[in-house]
Formats: sequence, C-alpha cells, structure tokens
Amino acid sequence: MPEVIYSLAGKRVYVAGHRGMVGSAIVRRLASEGCEILTATRGEVDLRRQDQVEAWMSKNRPDAVFLAAARVGGILANATYPADFLYDNLILQANVIHAAHRAHVEKLMFLGSSCIYPKFADQPIVEDSLLTGSLEPTNEWYAIAKIAGLKLCHAYRKQHGRDFISAMPTNLYGPGDNFDLGSSHVMPALIRKAHEAKINQRQEICIWGTGTPRREFLHVDDCADACLHLMKTYSAESHVNVGSGEDITILDLGYLVSKVVGFEGKITRDLTKPDGTPRKLLSVDKLRTLGWSPKIGLKEGIADAYRSFLDGHYLERSNRALSGDLIGQSDISFERAKVSALHAPTLSTVAHLPSRTANLREE
Repeated sequence: MPEVIYSLAGKRVYVAGHRGMVGSAIVRRLASEGCEILTATRGEVDLRRQDQVEAWMSKNRPDAVFLAAARVGGILANATYPADFLYDNLILQANVIHAAHRAHVEKLMFLGSSCIYPKFADQPIVEDSLLTGSLEPTNEWYAIAKIAGLKLCHAYRKQHGRDFISAMPTNLYGPGDNFDLGSSHVMPALIRKAHEAKINQRQEICIWGTGTPRREFLHVDDCADACLHLMKTYSAESHVNVGSGEDITILDLGYLVSKVVGFEGKITRDLTKPDGTPRKLLSVDKLRTLGWSPKIGLKEGIADAYRSFLDGHYLERSNRALSGDLIGQSDISFERAKVSALHAPTLSTVAHLPSRTANLREE
C-alpha cells in the first residue's frame, strides 16, 4: 500500500458538482475521512461566473478541491449542443482551477473522461496515448474541453508549483445516474428500456448501432474510492486512468441488463444510429501500481443502479436535465421522489418531454 502523502483528515474539502453522480459519490466517500465537506448550489455560486467563484473560494478557503462539475451527455446531446458543451466546460473548469490557485488551495483533483483519447488508440489505452490521434467525432466537443482542463492543471503545476492532479474515469454508472432517454449514456438507457419493456409487456428493446463496440464500465462508488486514494497518495503532472480493466460489447451488456432487470424479450439493433468508438478500454496498470483496484462487479453494480432507478431518483435527475441546470448546480433537494415500480408505465412519458436542454445533466 503506498504511503499517504496528503491526509484529508481535518481538512476543508470542496466538492464542485456535489449533486451530480460522481460528486455525490465523492461526498459519500468523504464522510469517513474526518474532514469538513464544503458544497455550494448554483444559487450560491454559478461556476460559469469567475467573479462568483473567486469570491466563494476567498470566503470559504478550502484546503482541497474535487472538480467533478461538468456539462455532460451522450452522442445525441453532443451533436445537438456542441457550443454549449465546449464553452460551459471550458469556462467552469478554468474558473475553479484559477480560483483554487488564487486561494492557495493545497490540492486539487480534476475529473476528466476517457473520451480524451484518440478514436483508434491502441487498446488498452495507456495515459501516454493522449493527443496521439484524432478524437471520436461524436463527443469531440466534450473531449476537447476535458483535455484543456487536464492541461490547465498541468500548467498551474509547472508555472506555480500547485499540487493539481487529474484523473480520467472510464464510463461510470450507479446511484444518481441520468435515466432520461433523451440525454443518458448507454447503461442507464438500457436499464430504463428493459424495465419499461418488462412492465409494459413489450417483446423487444432496441439498441443503437451494431452492438459490437466494446465499452468498459466502473461503478461510481468505486470511482469515488479511487479518487480519494489518488488524492491521498499521488502527486505528479501525469493524469491517471480510473477504470475496471475489463470491457463488454454493447449487445452483451444489453443481455446482462435484461437478466438483472428481468426482461425476457429480444434485443434489436438500429443500424441507422452510430456506433461511436469501436473499443474503449483503459489501461489501469498505473492505478494498480498505486495500490487501488475496484471492488464492485458489473452484475452487482447493475443491480445497484437498477435499485436506484426503482427508487425514483431518475425522475428528479431527468427533470433537472430538462430544466437546464448544470452539473452540481441545482437547488433541487437530494430527497428522492419515491416512485413505485408499479407506476412505471406512466414514467415513459418523461422520455417524450421536450429535450432542448436534455444535455444538461449531472454526473
């Protein structure tokens, strides 16, 4: 086990994006660290406003920062709102990182995404693959913003000696995910489709593309645990991949989700829809060398995510997406809307609401 070089005990720790899936998982994990957890709603500070971010940082003086706030979404959202994805992510990242520097924050972790890597990178993808080829066009706007955030942390370390580090998680899922079909990623979309098909006694569900692309998935609670591990044990300019080290085809994922949910129909493919990157599996050798590995298996994790869906939490998150809130910036209560699975047929109407802002989800 590597030596702890930065203890969070007794520290004031700010989680930017605390209402999102990743941010809320980090908050849960921090509860056992003996630190003071700082959060702020959009009503208190809009991360897109530099003056507000700097004023909040100056007043609250966090010792450490987890930057988990971002504007995120799937293929459709990236294609529909490219300017929003690029602008909002660039500006909120820059504001938080610069304000952390000015407030003399001791340590900051920037949460990026595996989409920063080239579309045809060698598999599994090592950290040095960054900027060695063209990006996947279906999410390049988000990827470019995340690359900029990573490089900004590197620049503040190089120029000002700041201990700002970056972690690049793989595809995440779990409690607090976005289940709105207009803006969700593949895992929550499959869970919702399988559940509603089962309840409505439909005979099939449809996936985008051929189903052959391979994807890696990591439960968000594992991701949070890895982030805290890195915060306490890692200090270097190079970013670190955070993943499970295993992948699965989208079609096989559909079968596994169906089994967990209890849907017994067939899976069809919409070949008019894009596949995206053929394969995206992160090399986690560096993370394992640092002494961390995941604890939650894929089937167990899907069951946990499905329980979250049945709790009705997805309604709250879908409504936030439709209202135009940024990640972690909503004032909506954490209290989950308790919606019984027996009422699930009525929930399908959520997917048909206007989706002009459906790309604004929390993660």
